[in-house]
Amino acid sequence: MEFKAKEIAEILKGSVEGDPEARISTFARIESGKPGAICFFANPKYEHYVYECEASVIIVNNDFAPQRPVKATMIRVPNAYAAVASLLEYVTAQKRSYKRYRGCNIKRFLSTKIGRKVYIGSGCYLGRNASIGDYSRIYEQVYVGDDVKIGKKCIIYPGVKIYPGMEIGDNVIIHANAVIGADGFGFAPLPDGTYRKIEHTGNVIIEDDVEIGANTTIDKSQMGSTIIHKGVKIDNLCQIAHNVEIGENTVMAAQTGVAGSAKIGKHCIIGGQVGLSGHITIADNTTLAAQTGVISSIKTEGQVFLGSPALPHKQFLRAYAVFRRNGKE
Repeated sequence: MEFKAKEIAEILKGSVEGDPEARISTFARIESGKPGAICFFANPKYEHYVYECEASVIIVNNDFAPQRPVKATMIRVPNAYAAVASLLEYVTAQKRSYKRYRGCNIKRFLSTKIGRKVYIGSGCYLGRNASIGDYSRIYEQVYVGDDVKIGKKCIIYPGVKIYPGMEIGDNVIIHANAVIGADGFGFAPLPDGTYRKIEHTGNVIIEDDVEIGANTTIDKSQMGSTIIHKGVKIDNLCQIAHNVEIGENTVMAAQTGVAGSAKIGKHCIIGGQVGLSGHITIADNTTLAAQTGVISSIKTEGQVFLGSPALPHKQFLRAYAVFRRNGKE
């Protein structure tokens, strides 16, 4: 798709500084911008690229004051980073074409309820009493079990498996090969040293505006529900165990593992390869740096933790200084 600078400014409610007829047909990072591309500048450490960049259009903050001439047309907005997110969303929406059944070889039942303008790719299975909301897109080779509820404007990418009885809200994105609702890891040890499987009878509830990365697994609860609250963003290759609850607008990076019945608060930031023990509680607004191992509850809000076992930021730095000093002796 091709846009003029003035059209982009109108979409973003920004102002043009330069040629309003400048045309763009692709996006690029500011360090690799080429003619016909649009970039954005928000981080001061990349300012030198603004003057060197060959892109046709650059989105900048309203308060940006160039120190040298800028060759590209600039579009000024209150928040360049947020503006690019809005523009990408707009362009993606323009590219989508909603067709009810574009694919073939779809297995569905008379009791399956499909909303208006739903896309369903070939090779999908839609179970009994399953429902899919208006404008949702179910891509190829997706399994939707019996009694699954999928809301409006969802995107379910190829290969996703959604077990029976799971509930998914509106505007949810689930990337390829994620598994929603497998049994939790529950086994009872027996006197002879073997293990007996504990059946899981609950489900997974995913609320509105959640995004789940590729190959992530979210297990259903033993009883009750595993709950992913509104606005949560989960990266690729994460494991969410049974009966876990993740609070609103928490973000979680790749390869994080959360053990059963842990409860994570709202607005938490969880780095890559973090591990959380089961049956613990994490307070709201907690930050866990990459590879942090949390073995006990965090009850005070707004703290930053590092290390394994996890320590508050300042305490970790003092401990690390001791480790380094002792290591040199």
